Amino acid sequence: MQAQILATARRHLAEHGPGELSLRAVARELELVPSAVYRYFENHDALLTALIVEAYDTLGDEAEAALAASSRKAPAARWVAVAKAIRSWAVEHPHEYALLYGTPVPGYAAPDDTVVPGTRVSLALVQVVADAHADGLLGDAAGASISASSRREMTKLLDRLGLELPVEVAFHTIVAWTQLFGLLSFELFSQTRGLVEHHERFFADTAGTMARQIGLAD
Repeated sequence: MQAQILATARRHLAEHGPGELSLRAVARELELVPSAVYRYFENHDALLTALIVEAYDTLGDEAEAALAASSRKAPAARWVAVAKAIRSWAVEHPHEYALLYGTPVPGYAAPDDTVVPGTRVSLALVQVVADAHADGLLGDAAGASISASSRREMTKLLDRLGLELPVEVAFHTIVAWTQLFGLLSFELFSQTRGLVEHHERFFADTAGTMARQIGLAD
């Protein structure tokens, strides 16, 4: 029953958006009284959280599968493979992507339950860099002027993740991560219309450029 509720909620999400997601509407489609749905999800926010966690986990599965299937001996190609897996999932699940990375739902505050699933995809990208560093396959990151404040931010992040990476590499990895998701959001939200025709190839080329700026090379 929980799976049926979530499947119905995903359809409503695609048709009406997260702000219009209604437990009562889901119950009506399943021919249930609302109280039956409330036994599984106590309110709108609980249902929305379940959809978010589910989406983060399916995206994380795709990124981690690409990471596992690619060779550590070719870190640049590995980075591109993980990036392409992320894009493929997003293109196939645009409404779930919008729920995760689009406009925040008014009045909804994501609980701690979403934190671990939400980091899986970014950690898959970070793992490419960490493995390359451990294997001696990480070159110099592209030159950048990094302020003392940003250096402190990167140092704290590396400590929190338990990673031993040069600060410059960490900085470029964060920049690459945000640029890749920014480009993907632009594509899915039609901001590159009239600018880019072959989005899949353009995204792969961008991912390769980001890999080289980080210091990944094959």
